Formats: sequence, structure tokens, C-alpha cells
Amino acid sequence: MNGLARIGRLTLDLAQESGAVLLFGLEALARGLRGPYYPRQILRQLLEIGYFSLPVVGLTALFTGMVLALQSYVGFSRFEAQEAIPSIVVLSMTRELGPVLAGLMVAGRVGAAMAAELGTMRVTEQIDALETLATDPLRYLVFPRLVAAMLCLPLLVLVADVIGVLGGYLVAVYKLGFGGVEYLNRTLDFLEAGDVVSGLVKALVFGFLIALMGCYQGYHCLGGAEGVGAAATRAVVGASILVLTMDYVLTELFFAR
Repeated sequence: MNGLARIGRLTLDLAQESGAVLLFGLEALARGLRGPYYPRQILRQLLEIGYFSLPVVGLTALFTGMVLALQSYVGFSRFEAQEAIPSIVVLSMTRELGPVLAGLMVAGRVGAAMAAELGTMRVTEQIDALETLATDPLRYLVFPRLVAAMLCLPLLVLVADVIGVLGGYLVAVYKLGFGGVEYLNRTLDFLEAGDVVSGLVKALVFGFLIALMGCYQGYHCLGGAEGVGAAATRAVVGASILVLTMDYVLTELFFAR
């Protein structure tokens, strides 16, 4: 019975924490949409989340597309089905690998940074100072990060899709002997608008979850420098788990028949 009681406590704690995170995000959105708005804060977060994340997302997508083409060729050559490689690369990148890998990279880079920044502000009482100055911290600190992440992730995923397909093209044409025009034609023949849109919708959800976890963990940080480090760790782990979980849920909604 002690084991069952422990499982029950863990389940209740998880449900309570999940509800607290969800309510935190909804409250931040509700307050932020009512204004006042802080466009400079939103612009700053757009640069931090979007522009400065381009190198890591682009490199990840490039080598993922290259490896995907190479591994597909190794497998499909056993069945004389090498012509399917362009479709495998483009569908895998747009539907799945582009959104998930971009989400995980941004979670590791931006989620930890958000948690550390807000956690430092919390332990040094800067958030309390904002409240003293009649500035709502949820409007000033959290809402711009949520909006920026939701805008930037789809754009990053779109870039990742293009670069990933380019990586597959480079390997297929210059290493595996495919014709360049033939490869591009097969890529476009199998690509549909729904494949790209599903990936962008995933990216929108992932962006919200990543920013939400980073802001929540930092906003409720306790315990000085050690607490800031723990908050950054929890933000990255929680955001990564949510990205993978929601990826399955959204894939089930889009593609299950």
C-alpha cells in the first residue's frame, strides 16, 4: 500500500503542477491582451528567440537532412526503392523532424535563458520592485516572451524545413548520384500544403509551451543562485517533455485515420 500511496501522491502532484502552469499561462495571456503593451520588450524577445536561434536551428536541420538522405539510401537500396528518398526527406522534415528538432533546440537555448533571467530577477527582488512601481510583471515580462516565442517558432521551423531539404539535396546529388532536377521534381510532387501547415501549427504550440515553462519556472524561483540553476534545469526538461508529448498528440490529430 505504501507504493500505491506514493504513486498516488506523485500523480496528484503532477496534476497540481500541470494545472498551476496552465493557469499561469492563461492569466499571462489574459492580462497581456488587455494592455498596456510593451512593443520594445516584444521586439527584444523576437531577436533573442528568433534571430539568435537561427544558427543552431539551421545547423541542426542541415545535418539532419543530410543524415536522413544517407540513411534512407542505405535502407531503400536493399529494395531498389531509392527513388523514394526525396519524398522521405521532405515529408520527414516538414511533418516531424523540423518542428521537433527546432523545438528541442530552442527549449535548450531559450527556455533555460528565460528561466535563469526571470529567476535572477525573482531572487534579487526585481519582480517585487516592478509590482511596487505598479507594473504588472505578467504583462511586462511574461506576455512578451509568450508572444515572441509563438511568432518565432513557426518561422524557425520554416527555415529548418528549407535547410533540411537542402541538406538532403546536397547528399543525394553530390554523393549518391541523383539528378538535381529529378530530385527537386520528386520533392515537389510529394509535398502538400497540409504537410507544411501541420508542422507550423506544431511549432506554434511548441513555442507557447517552451516560453511558458521557462517563464513559469523562473517566475516562481526560490533559493538564490542554486534555485536559479534548478529552475533553468526544470524549464529545459519540462519543455522538452511537453514538446515530445504534444508532438504525438498533434500528429494523432492531423494524420490519424
